[in-house]
Amino acid sequence: MEVVIPDCCNIGVVFRALLAVNAAVLTGILLQTNSVEQGLTEFVEASMLVELACLWSLFALCGVRRVLTHAGLMHGVTPPMQRLLCVLVPALVTGVIMSFLTSFDWFLSSFEHFTAVKGILTAALLGILFQHYFELRTRAFSPVLVEARLQALQARIRPHFLFNSLNAVLSLIRTEPKRAEAALEDLADLFRVLMSDPHSMTTMAREIELCHQYLSIEKIRLGERLQPRWEMEGISDEVLRKAQIPVLLLQPLLENAVHYGVEPASGPVEVQVHVSRSIDRIEVVVVNPYQGKSVAASGNHMALNNIRERLALLYDVEAQLTTTVGRGVFEVRLRFPYMKSPG
Repeated sequence: MEVVIPDCCNIGVVFRALLAVNAAVLTGILLQTNSVEQGLTEFVEASMLVELACLWSLFALCGVRRVLTHAGLMHGVTPPMQRLLCVLVPALVTGVIMSFLTSFDWFLSSFEHFTAVKGILTAALLGILFQHYFELRTRAFSPVLVEARLQALQARIRPHFLFNSLNAVLSLIRTEPKRAEAALEDLADLFRVLMSDPHSMTTMAREIELCHQYLSIEKIRLGERLQPRWEMEGISDEVLRKAQIPVLLLQPLLENAVHYGVEPASGPVEVQVHVSRSIDRIEVVVVNPYQGKSVAASGNHMALNNIRERLALLYDVEAQLTTTVGRGVFEVRLRFPYMKSPG
């Protein structure tokens, strides 16, 4: 069943709704007042009611969508019924808030011309307008278009990796056949993930395991030059098993660190990976030596921009990827929401 209730748990949706509602209210007040100063004063007075009604309506729709989705009830709620919920929920929330506030004299004196009926009708109208806007926006970024862009981004993983890996395995076949066999198994797992649906999610444990497999392949080629060091902070085994992450989100970061930080070096190089969790956010920091400005550095930024675009497609504004350069190191910091797997 198609889901047409906006994802009001998403910060990007909340920001857009708040900005649009406040802009609409401010415009309406300015059109009815004699001066800009008077309009701004009335808007400040009205902002308490506007913010309360808007925020609690968004929270309620967030809860409704989550309950219906997690309980498996969404398939029984048709799109027209979902649109009706987007009308009724803001109207009900606004009605409850106004019935509470009208018990105060200061509220009645400030909003003597704004009745509960007007508030409920306004909330219902804004609810259906925003639902229609986000439904159209979702269709504009339809799964077909999004998946095509994700496929293109995922396909940009450097082809030199396969060539170098096969050469490294070939060098081991006669001298260390068991190690060569293990490397081929790791390579097969990695490319199996590469061929998977770019929209699919995996667990943090599986993604980290994939990163270890990638690093073991590169270790064959780079030897002691590659010195990975992993640090976990606030990450239990349960979190690793339950935390959801898009496939191939961390591996490209490590590939960048190896390609631009380790390969140009002549001696041992440490690549640090720090994974931590803070309430509902997971942070991954990858640090590698910075080899200075070069064509490789520009390529590094191009690859990271591809990852940023993928994060924007998957998380909107709820995920960030930032980079810093200083004291001879290049640091990539990735933050994304902590979402548990349904199992």
